[in-house]
Amino acid sequence: MSVLEDRIVMAEQSDELTLDKMFEWLEPAPEGFKVEIVQGAIYMSPQRDNHWDIILDIVEQLRAKYPRQRLKSDVRIDYPGRLNGYASDVVALKEGAVQDDKGRWRYQDVEFVAEVISKDTAANDYGPKLETYAAAGVPVYLIVDPYTGEWHLHARPKGGEYRANLTLDFGDEIDLTQTPVGIKLTTAEFPREGGAPAKAASGNA
Repeated sequence: MSVLEDRIVMAEQSDELTLDKMFEWLEPAPEGFKVEIVQGAIYMSPQRDNHWDIILDIVEQLRAKYPRQRLKSDVRIDYPGRLNGYASDVVALKEGAVQDDKGRWRYQDVEFVAEVISKDTAANDYGPKLETYAAAGVPVYLIVDPYTGEWHLHARPKGGEYRANLTLDFGDEIDLTQTPVGIKLTTAEFPREGGAPAKAASGNA
């Protein structure tokens, strides 16, 4: 049996095994690139200065509520659906979160996710990821778009979709006090990028 045939057999055994193998084939990832698998497709996107500045700003503000050990960035977490292995820009884990027997965090323990838009992967953040996070019951999903200067808050997942959705501008406060996060985030110092990427048709907030 050829190597390709071996991989096909493995892929047919289980989604979990396939994700593990796909990530194994991708290691080591190119330096400075974020690697994710969304619905079975592999995406690599470079980290930009503005992108990282926003991520760090969010993490620093979340430290008012979360200990450092419960905040993650670019760490693989597998989500429900067909081959979804995400490395979200920011993840906050609920109190008592524990790793599984493979040493990975469980999506059931995620209570906040933030994705900062990159041109090449914007459609994922506005489309498949929005749907997946809602289906997984992630209480809060925040999209920060430095190209439009807007942020999109999605909360109260029910029946596979977010029932509360709000879009405002950089400079407007993100009020998470009515969510498990329990704090407000400021956005006045979020930097912007030039040129807006196209959104997925299903992802309008």
